[in-house]
Amino acid sequence: MPPGKARGRLAKTDTLDAQVLAHFAEAVHPEPRPLSDEATQQLAALLERRAQVVGMLTAEKNRRQQAMARVRALIEAHIAWLEAALDDLNQDLDQAVHASPLWRERDDLLRSVPGVGPILSFTLLADLPELGTLSHKQLAALVGVAPLNRDSGFSRGKRVIWGGRARVRSALSMSALSAVRYTPVLRAFWTRLREQGKPPKVALVACMHKLLTILNAMLKHHTPWQLARVA
Repeated sequence: MPPGKARGRLAKTDTLDAQVLAHFAEAVHPEPRPLSDEATQQLAALLERRAQVVGMLTAEKNRRQQAMARVRALIEAHIAWLEAALDDLNQDLDQAVHASPLWRERDDLLRSVPGVGPILSFTLLADLPELGTLSHKQLAALVGVAPLNRDSGFSRGKRVIWGGRARVRSALSMSALSAVRYTPVLRAFWTRLREQGKPPKVALVACMHKLLTILNAMLKHHTPWQLARVA
């Protein structure tokens, strides 16, 4: 329920909205977070556009399977255009990251981990600037990979994940799937969880959490993967 309605205020004006927000800030004391700078906002915008293009490509490829010959030709032409646009966006993202010495250093550290590719790295740079500055528990809650209780009275529900930054979680999920194949630490972790009877989805979320913890420690201590895994 919106804070205004919870207080019995059904009217809506700029003045009332300001009062509700002021009361919320006074009661909750939310932690202030700085706004992203212009470069970070532009990187996030490129990532958002890339996700849109990938979504359109997927939809068009699905339509192509059922399309009549004349329509299929039109769809294939659109797919070719979208693939060219995707290539351009990938180049723009790469150039944007390499134009910044700080981003370039962080990108090199992140991508030194087997299974971590450019999309996860760019997503973390744009959407999770806190990486390397928070504890692993704070970061897991921020991303939405920390299991949360669902208990009420004598009922004890299964712990689930929700909330957090969806785009980071999605990119992290794809990289974790790759990392459990190519990263020895995560492969052993995955195998142990599955041998303990954990369902695949539960094991994957645990691997996402562990991968995020590793990346956080690497950025915090400026340690590449080859040295981090020895430590």
